[in-house]
Amino acid sequence: METTMCATVCRVCNRALLVCDHCTNQMVIVHTNHARCFFPGNHVCIHFNGVMTGSMPPQISAICICCC
Repeated sequence: METTMCATVCRVCNRALLVCDHCTNQMVIVHTNHARCFFPGNHVCIHFNGVMTGSMPPQISAICICCC
């Protein structure tokens, strides 16, 4: 089941974003090959398969990310 997270980009890395989830105020690492398309401060909608690791911070793999 696909899930959507709305978040603000806090940091951009080579193949990942560090975002702050708007619903939980939690920091999440988002793995994506398109990380360099985004900038800190961007508001994004992240579509992912609903699986989130139990690590700190939790991690997800994006299916699609778009600015919102």
